[in-house]
Amino acid sequence: MMAGGVGYGNEAFSLKENPAAGDRIVLLGGDNYRIGMGGGAVSSVATGKYGNAIELNAVQRSNPEMQKRICNAIRALAESSTNPIVSIHDHGAGGHLNCLSELVEKTGGRIDMKQLPVGDPTLSAREIIGNESQERMGLILKPADTELLRHIADRERAPMYVIGEVTGDRQFTFVDKDGSKPIDLQLDDLFGNPPKTVITDRTTQVTFTNPLYHAEKLEEYLEGVLQLESVACKDWLTNKVDRSVTGLVAGQQTCGPIQLPLNNLAVVALDYVSNKGVATSIGHAPAAGLVDPASGSVLSIAEALTNIIWSPIEDGLRGISLSANWMWPCRNPGEDARLYSAVKAASDFAIALGINIPTGKDSLSMSQKYPDGTEVLSPGTVIISAAGAVKDIRKRTEPVIRLDEDTSLVYVDLSSHDLALGGSAFYQSLACVGEECPTVKDPGYFARVFDAVQQFIEDGEILAGHDVSAGGLITCLLEMCFAVPGAGMSINLNQFADTDILKILFSENPSLVIQVRKNSRLFGEWKRKGIRHMDIGIPSSTGRIDINRGSYQFSLSVNNLRKIWFRTSYLLDTHQSTVKLAKERFNNLAKHPMDFTFPADFSGKSAQYGINTARMVKSGIKSAIIREKGVNGDREMAHLMHLAGFDVKDVHMTDLISGRESLEDVNFIVFVGGFSNSDVLGSAKGWAGAFLYNEKARLTLERYYARHDTLSLGVCTGCQLMVELDLISCGQYKPELLQNESGKFESAFLNVDVPENNSVMFGTLSGSRLGIWVAHGEGRFRFSHPVDFYHIALYYSYSGYPYNPNGSEHNVAGIYSADGRHLAIMPHLERAVFPWNWAYYPQGRQGDEITPWVEAFVNARQWVVRVTGSR
Repeated sequence: MMAGGVGYGNEAFSLKENPAAGDRIVLLGGDNYRIGMGGGAVSSVATGKYGNAIELNAVQRSNPEMQKRICNAIRALAESSTNPIVSIHDHGAGGHLNCLSELVEKTGGRIDMKQLPVGDPTLSAREIIGNESQERMGLILKPADTELLRHIADRERAPMYVIGEVTGDRQFTFVDKDGSKPIDLQLDDLFGNPPKTVITDRTTQVTFTNPLYHAEKLEEYLEGVLQLESVACKDWLTNKVDRSVTGLVAGQQTCGPIQLPLNNLAVVALDYVSNKGVATSIGHAPAAGLVDPASGSVLSIAEALTNIIWSPIEDGLRGISLSANWMWPCRNPGEDARLYSAVKAASDFAIALGINIPTGKDSLSMSQKYPDGTEVLSPGTVIISAAGAVKDIRKRTEPVIRLDEDTSLVYVDLSSHDLALGGSAFYQSLACVGEECPTVKDPGYFARVFDAVQQFIEDGEILAGHDVSAGGLITCLLEMCFAVPGAGMSINLNQFADTDILKILFSENPSLVIQVRKNSRLFGEWKRKGIRHMDIGIPSSTGRIDINRGSYQFSLSVNNLRKIWFRTSYLLDTHQSTVKLAKERFNNLAKHPMDFTFPADFSGKSAQYGINTARMVKSGIKSAIIREKGVNGDREMAHLMHLAGFDVKDVHMTDLISGRESLEDVNFIVFVGGFSNSDVLGSAKGWAGAFLYNEKARLTLERYYARHDTLSLGVCTGCQLMVELDLISCGQYKPELLQNESGKFESAFLNVDVPENNSVMFGTLSGSRLGIWVAHGEGRFRFSHPVDFYHIALYYSYSGYPYNPNGSEHNVAGIYSADGRHLAIMPHLERAVFPWNWAYYPQGRQGDEITPWVEAFVNARQWVVRVTGSR
């Protein structure tokens, strides 16, 4: 939830059907283990109450590769002409007991326990039924459809088991191998009349004090605020997670030429051909919740909304749904009453805004007990996730200031509340909470401003924008400058009614700062509509934020404060990337901002290559995706190949191993990226073994590479595979691909250079400097001979970490065969197809439909046409 997990699918499949007697109950996924046992019970008590083994067994552990296999199998059914799934349910809390009972809650069912996969023979019947091992899915299928799923599951290497059947007698039964029935209940008893929970508590009064502060110490205070975890840079978190997978990511954490994690929301495209999408954001205010739990709820919702506001949402504010994740130290004096106050405030505020909170989650044991009797309570918090359908993913506004002279910076208040410092990062940095925190006094006005801003974003009137939240107005202004080299501002705060300069700069009243042109129609229209706003300044190229308020004059260095803001991330990064590389990352922070050199003849229009991005038809020029279990780069690669004019087959390794696929009618194959075998064997060695030790697959590959009318490409894991199998034909000079020097997965959008080269795909891109995504844990090239012995296809543009993210020798990112036909690269060009895929796209090219990477695949198609005589 907090990661913004939003799904979308065919509306026809959104409702489950009712099972009928005789339907089969099917399990997809892994074995049962002593995982997640009693998770629900343990999560409701203070950590430390039970023994270590009990609490460890309650922790859920995940297997992402298994999840991907199951997903592929289910997706194949959902994308069939007829979807045979009658009903489906995931395994979560309660394990089989919860999942399978809910599948048959209207009919009844019988589960044969000897058909359940058990990985630990010491499990009791209770543990088998109730464990919460992850990556399992329960399905109901008609008997005739089980073999279809078995065929698909075998192809995807997704374990499948027929474990029971629907009975129709409203009895839910587990039958063990000895004939005993550990569970044998009437469904009315299971779902009928659960007891009501009644919580009794009393309201307790907790008072906090305001600290003393002095305006002259602004820079000292600011340095403290910028280093707080809630305000400081989150680079240490975002640089190690895949932010480009699927090729549908239109907005993630990083932005601007300096690629810093400053974005307010995430945006994902619905598909590769439209401009529709889904936006998500989060908000929370734990410190404000300590002062006033009701205000904490309101501020959490307000922050989620001022984060998601920067993409045009279908139906504006009313098109947004919220999810509430409550985390509270309940069963402590006064805390249940505080929770009630917080929940009621969230409900009232959402109703007043006209939006819903249809779902949520709770963790009501946020306390820790120690052996000496000490107990620590977490502040009661609600984390709000917001989601909405996006009208146009290309119109997302970022907190990246434009250095245009004819623009203004405008402050827009949404709180209708006097400025207040309670619960602020500023007070937290002074080890205080404060007496009064802000809230939103007029939800109707908040809604009007929200929709007004949305309209101007859709119309392209807002050039940049950011919300005022953790760290206050001064942090908002700084963050708008951080990602742009040399950026600064001239700010005048004399229009603020409050005379306290620190309250103006550090209060966290929900509000926005937007950049618009000085002649924007926004000013006149908002004045007529009664929307309060202040013109507070202009951008500059001084690298400083100059602030004027009455007798107070401050001039702040953006570069110095950016380093302070980044320092907390650096310190945390030393524990995951080694001290040496974390320091190198810190020192190189803004040395090489993104810049680009596009091919001279590149127009950015799909028509230049004779392709239609909206509608693709079969060409007769055949290619294939080659994938192994766990890979996750197949869909975006297939679309790019379609876009360039290929007809694309989906070929799983099981197809090659079984002999179902020969590749005889294919002229271009691509080994795609992802985590084959979870990468536990290192650099695609497990995938390589699937070729080397399966005769049919090995011979098929040998025959393909013996032909003279074939091309191949390997990306990421596919690159590792090609190097491991020596498909680039380096012979005794074969390089190695090793674990990243940082020892961790690296995710980044960065510059790469295409040198002069004779490869089929990259030859026409020679001399280009482009943007591309990297997402891998083992991409470090090491060469046994001087680099001149190799044919280099791609370099990282700059030396040093993180510009060379894996420590590759000579900054190499890709190599190709001597004849130019076979190419292996680590970065994901298939995730950089459209301008909206790029985390930073050059200004002045807003009309581009595609990026230069498409040309590589058009080159491949044209080569196949020449060699084979195809049209």
